[in-house]
Amino acid sequence: MATRRDLTKAYAREYQRAGKKRKGEMLDELCTATGWSRVNARRQLRQAASRKGRAGQAPRKPRARKYSYDALKVLEEAWTLAGEPCGKYLVAVMDDTVERLQRFRELGKVADRISDEVLAEVRSMSPATIDRYLAPIKKARYPEAKSTTRPGLILRSSISLRTCMDGFPQQPGYLEIDTVAHCGHRNEGDYLVTINATDPYLGWGIARTVKNKAFVHMKAGMDYILAHYPVPLLGVDFDNGSEFLNWSLIGWCDDHGIPTITRSRPYEHNDNAHIEQRNGDWVRRHAFRYRYETQAEQDDLNLLWTQVEARKNHLLPCVKAVDWTETASGRKKRVYDKPTTPYARLVASGVLTGPKADRLAQINYDLNPAAVTRRINAIQTRLIASAKDRTLTSRQA
Repeated sequence: MATRRDLTKAYAREYQRAGKKRKGEMLDELCTATGWSRVNARRQLRQAASRKGRAGQAPRKPRARKYSYDALKVLEEAWTLAGEPCGKYLVAVMDDTVERLQRFRELGKVADRISDEVLAEVRSMSPATIDRYLAPIKKARYPEAKSTTRPGLILRSSISLRTCMDGFPQQPGYLEIDTVAHCGHRNEGDYLVTINATDPYLGWGIARTVKNKAFVHMKAGMDYILAHYPVPLLGVDFDNGSEFLNWSLIGWCDDHGIPTITRSRPYEHNDNAHIEQRNGDWVRRHAFRYRYETQAEQDDLNLLWTQVEARKNHLLPCVKAVDWTETASGRKKRVYDKPTTPYARLVASGVLTGPKADRLAQINYDLNPAAVTRRINAIQTRLIASAKDRTLTSRQA
């Protein structure tokens, strides 16, 4: 920012005196150096020229809001009922989300503010504008957990290594899988564990909570993931945890005809970047960092994952890295596709046919974002009431 201010100050005085052609050239130079748009560069030059040498000048008046207060309240309600996604993802599904909320009559709290003009304002907002307007609301509404992964050394040399630079085949059917321990602030004793899986190509996710990392429970969780994954499973990628690198689980893969089994490098989280991100966005965000132990909590967590999967797989978009490019300074930069839902990617892939396609299409059509959010909130309330005191006690201990 300091460099940008220096450049703007250097250009400002000359810009005021320059002719039309030179002004255009200066704007091009400034945009290339700073990455600004021409409109913003022009504004910055005018402001720099007005500030220069004018001590005691009255502060400039802030620009008037572009969107009405009614539009902001409708945006807040739609964002809340959709699960509080970021602006980039909300814009991608804004039309679909608003249509669903109106169809299911879920905008009752802001019904007196809704009009065609207000809805047009909401639909026209950019991702940056949404994030800017919702920032105070996020701030008004809202300790690192222990890792329980223990290295499995027995099969390390016999399982193929996959690094972050290798990538996945560009087709559905491959899962990154990891476990998340619900141990609170200590990892002694028995606590529940969630097996979390994601397809890097589709963005499709499945989670299942089991009693612990014993094979009998891990097998039950993997059976559930296999049964609820919408396409044939062609390969799995694990970390180096002993719950995965053992003969029993490798035998389970062989029994189900899974031809590709890979693992990441030790202590290299970027090798499992997709599932590591989902561990935070899916599991920690929705189940928090409390300690869960009981059968009732396990049942509630599995009910929670069905609702989270409905929201994340069908209603909210995600992006996928598709290429690399370079910035003006020569640094490598990832290129992402347009945000879209995992279900839309699944349909576009063409691998979903027959009764399964019809069943998923009906599930997608019947989903009410507000009802999904209410069910998630109700389950979270039960989990908090059940586990909060136990978690706080374990933290003090």
